[in-house]
Amino acid sequence: MAQSQVLIFQHVPWEKPGRIAYSLEDCGLDYCTLSVAGEENPDLPEVADLSGLVIMGGPMGARDFDAYPGLKAENRLAKAAIKAGIPTIGVCLGHQIMAAALGAKVKSGDNQEIGFFPISRQARDSYLPLGKQPQTVLHWHGDTVACPEGGTLLASSQKTKNQAFRYGSALGMQFHLEVDSLLFEEWMSTKEMTGGMKKSDISRLKDDFDRYSSSIQLLADSVFSAFAARCMTFMRDKA
Repeated sequence: MAQSQVLIFQHVPWEKPGRIAYSLEDCGLDYCTLSVAGEENPDLPEVADLSGLVIMGGPMGARDFDAYPGLKAENRLAKAAIKAGIPTIGVCLGHQIMAAALGAKVKSGDNQEIGFFPISRQARDSYLPLGKQPQTVLHWHGDTVACPEGGTLLASSQKTKNQAFRYGSALGMQFHLEVDSLLFEEWMSTKEMTGGMKKSDISRLKDDFDRYSSSIQLLADSVFSAFAARCMTFMRDKA
């Protein structure tokens, strides 16, 4: 990994960075994507070599270390990056990994949210510029995590209190702003995502994507372009 790149942890092939990667590319930022969850001792870059960190989603649990020992290394690097002030974003599982690395408890399986549901702002924050009215976003999770001590709770939904939090340079989001139309179609054709769903459920998801995609994209562009700008500033300040 070249110095001062953004590192992206990807856990399964279909949970890609999507709009996050597009924003990095628009800023001319190099990034490296690694998949290390199954490795005992993954070879990871030094924190000092990072200008940003992104932790994507996946079907495993944030503390599922027996089956996915590489998650321990992800937890350690996430904590070190956040403590060093490196711009960091976690999505779904990544949100849980970040919060758990900062000491928050993960709860498994009781609050499944799959589909398009509203989140409500709990605090104003430029990292996640939500308005007064609820914002409908895409959810796809079962596990949840508390907001870490010292963090600021930014958004909640009816089922999940911690939908987003800010901790210093880090933003965790339980929901999926990164999913554009191409990635959504990939999810809809991936059995690991839709297995067990009725055709009517899949049809409703597709209709809801069309309905809410424009408003989600506006929020996503704001969040991820600002993240890319912070990575660029961090890299320049180190130079």
